[in-house]
Amino acid sequence: MTDYACPDTLVDTQWLADHLDDPNVRIVELAMGPDLLENAHIPGAVFWSIFPDLSQPDMSIQLDQETIENVLSRSGISPETTVVAYGSDIAIGGVVFWLLTLFGHENVKVLNGGHQKWTAESRPVTTEFSTFAPTRYQAKPLNSKLRVLQAEVETSLKEPDQVLLDVRTPEEYRGEIFIMKPPEGQERAGHIPGAVHVEHTDTVNDDGTFKSFNDLKHLYSQRGITPDKEVFPYCAIGGRSAFIWFVLTYLLGYPNVRNYDGSWNQWSRLPGMPTEP
Repeated sequence: MTDYACPDTLVDTQWLADHLDDPNVRIVELAMGPDLLENAHIPGAVFWSIFPDLSQPDMSIQLDQETIENVLSRSGISPETTVVAYGSDIAIGGVVFWLLTLFGHENVKVLNGGHQKWTAESRPVTTEFSTFAPTRYQAKPLNSKLRVLQAEVETSLKEPDQVLLDVRTPEEYRGEIFIMKPPEGQERAGHIPGAVHVEHTDTVNDDGTFKSFNDLKHLYSQRGITPDKEVFPYCAIGGRSAFIWFVLTYLLGYPNVRNYDGSWNQWSRLPGMPTEP
């Protein structure tokens, strides 16, 4: 992991095993529901739900400062706590990293290999989540420099130094699926015109760990995603693109990456926004 631009943003399974009882470390499991990884939670983990903890009813990412403060407070997290994130999907750690960085939390780590590697190594698991004495967390104001809004994305379609990166599945990119299901009614499927497609899962090995620096660099540079450009990743609802924001920024060291968290959920519903099948 030492070849990455910021290797200290990752922890491996052995590091986490050595810190399971560290009071300054809080392990966060993020999933759709608490039973998704039933009977196989990492010891000491607290549970965060994608809905409703980190998402709004319209499926957009939760960016209300008070709501984020409440989630952190109930988890016994202070500004000094090191948060280690994992979930059932490889993108989960990057989602938590982006969101907490957005609100100024400086000590966030992604578990390299996630839950997949932890269980493959037969490391300890538990049937119960942990609870901790609540804190009174005060987040910093949202850092708008880590996200790009729809108006600028629209403008970027004519800018050669700005590139849109679609990180969804090929089926979503081709318009066969709309946010994980077949299009219905007036829903528009497809992708933003000119967007380069590199699926988010292409960044990891079979065991769930990240590919090497050189492999990641080749993956993106061969598609024209280079560090001299400003990169706007997007997906369906902003989660997988937050993960790729982490990969490009902290593993490859790209200086100008902003997550389009509105993503296809927003773009496709706005009248007049151009799309391609």
